[in-house]
Amino acid sequence: MAPPPLRKTVYVGNFVHTPRCGGGLEVLEKHAIAVDERGVIRAVQAVEEVGEVGRDPLKARVAAGIGWRGEECDVEFIGAWEDEEEDVMEWVAPGFVDTHTHAPQLPNLALFGSSTLLSWLRTYTFPLESSLSSLSTAHRIYSCCIASHLRHGTTTAAYYATIHVPATNLLASLAHAAGQRAFIGRVCMDRKGVNEDYYRDDTPETALQHTQATIAHCESLEPSPHGHEHGLVQPILTPRFAPSCTERMLSLLGTLAREHHPALRVQTHIAENRAELALVKDLFPAQRDYASVYDRFGLLTPRTVLAHAIHLSDAEVKLIKDRGAGVAHCPVSNTALASGICPVRKLLDRGVKVGLGTDVSGGCSCSILVAMREACG
Repeated sequence: MAPPPLRKTVYVGNFVHTPRCGGGLEVLEKHAIAVDERGVIRAVQAVEEVGEVGRDPLKARVAAGIGWRGEECDVEFIGAWEDEEEDVMEWVAPGFVDTHTHAPQLPNLALFGSSTLLSWLRTYTFPLESSLSSLSTAHRIYSCCIASHLRHGTTTAAYYATIHVPATNLLASLAHAAGQRAFIGRVCMDRKGVNEDYYRDDTPETALQHTQATIAHCESLEPSPHGHEHGLVQPILTPRFAPSCTERMLSLLGTLAREHHPALRVQTHIAENRAELALVKDLFPAQRDYASVYDRFGLLTPRTVLAHAIHLSDAEVKLIKDRGAGVAHCPVSNTALASGICPVRKLLDRGVKVGLGTDVSGGCSCSILVAMREACG
């Protein structure tokens, strides 16, 4: 089921946002923001006091300024700034963007005991994720996950799903029906020994076919003359992390990312845990470091989101910056799993894009506000 259609709307009020990564807060008092039927902001204008011109003339003036007719759009006044006798000041902020979260792990929130990353995956994460082979289980968990993120103000989320195609497609459909902008990733993980035998892709080729099926489903949700790039729900390639994938798997995904039109986004993990670094060195001895593994297979691009990035070398930071990739900083789970502290200020100073992630369920909350409070520079 598709989300309800939108109507062109002009929102009038006080707005606050951070338009640039690492930039300052921008405050827009007494402004109008025009949003079209696809939810795209078409214009931002300063406006007069409503009391001076009246609501209808103000609506007509803003609409005319961007080529709309007054009768084809609505106007919504937010807050009480138009009433000089009212002391209340209300502000509108953009919805939060969660750059890293695991949708199937919601039931395991804050369940990690004394584990660190690799033992936590085997003890808690893989058993739960494997249970989503049941569509009824997937429906229950994914419905709660999307609702929880929306309740916390997250209007865009980059979701890791599981290896199961039907369940991953269900996550995409549920997010689309809820009107949440989402990037949906079927998790790819084919390496024996690192992954449990009961929960992994049989072969790289099978994983590729299953991933293509999920991509096709995401793109079918919103056929648009504007192209899939503008869809509310979009696919994102998701090799779980380098150690969980064979070289063949990473190579196939890199080719798919490059040859698809438009080029596909990629999300994965990097340098979260020191034991993980040793495992990468063991499994990919020909590569200089962790970031070079992804770069070797064409997975380090301006459309790549790398979660954690705690233990990067200076050379890796430079490579990530040069490739235009971004980092999802997950302060809550970094602390909960005793992984370390991400050097966010260093990354920003060196020109690396950084966003925030809740990393459910290593993180104990779906709230980006909690991640903000815990973020370290």
